[in-house]
Amino acid sequence: MALQIAIDGPAASGKSTDARLLAARINGLYVNTGEMYRAVAGAAYNLGIDPTKNPQDLVKLLPKWTLEYRLDNEKNTLELFFNDKPVDHAFLRSKEVSDVVSPVAAIPEVRDWMLQKQRDCAKLPIIIMEGRDIQTVVLPNATYKFFITASPEERARRRLKQGDFKDGTSLEEVAKQIKMRDHLDSTRPIAPLKPAEDALLINTDNMTPDEVVDKMVEHMRANPRQ
Repeated sequence: MALQIAIDGPAASGKSTDARLLAARINGLYVNTGEMYRAVAGAAYNLGIDPTKNPQDLVKLLPKWTLEYRLDNEKNTLELFFNDKPVDHAFLRSKEVSDVVSPVAAIPEVRDWMLQKQRDCAKLPIIIMEGRDIQTVVLPNATYKFFITASPEERARRRLKQGDFKDGTSLEEVAKQIKMRDHLDSTRPIAPLKPAEDALLINTDNMTPDEVVDKMVEHMRANPRQ
C-alpha cells in the first residue's frame, strides 16, 4: 500500500524544507505543489498575462501546456518539467513570480487542470506532498497529515535570510506581504488554505527543521497505519 504524507501550511512556514528533509529521512519522494503553481505563474508572467484582470487569457493556454514531475531513479528524486523542459528554480522563486502566483492559483480552471497532475504523483510508493490544499483536496485520504505554521514575523525573518528580497527591505514590509498572502490563500472560494480536521498542527517558531521532522516521525511511529 502506498504511503501518502500530506503537508500544508502558509508561505514561508518551513514546510518545503521540512517535507524535503522528511522525504530524505524515510526514503520517500518529495512533491512541491507550490512549485507547480509557480511554473504556471512564471509562464503567465513571461507572456505578459495579468491573472487578475485577464485570467481567461491564461486558461485558454492550459490545454497546450504540459507539467509533470519525472523520477530520477539514480537520485531517487523528482524533477519538475514544464513543456518538456526542467524548470528554472531561481526564476520560480523570484519576486516577479511570487507576486502573481496567488491570483494564478485562485483561478478555478487552473486548479482543476492541476489537480490530476498532482494526484498522478501520489501513485508512487512513498510520497511526501506539500502545498496549501493537499490534505483537504488533493489527498484527502492521505496516510498522515501535517499542518506546518509559524508567526508572520518568524516567516518574514526566514524569507529575508533566503535573499528573496532587495537589500534594504524591512522585516515589517515582508511580514505585511506574508499576511496579505495568508489572507488571499485562506479566503479564496476554491480550496482555501486550512488544516484538515485530522491533521497534526506544528508551530515551527523556535524549532529547527530537524526538530520539526523529528516531531513528524515521532507522530507516525506512535500512530502506525496499514
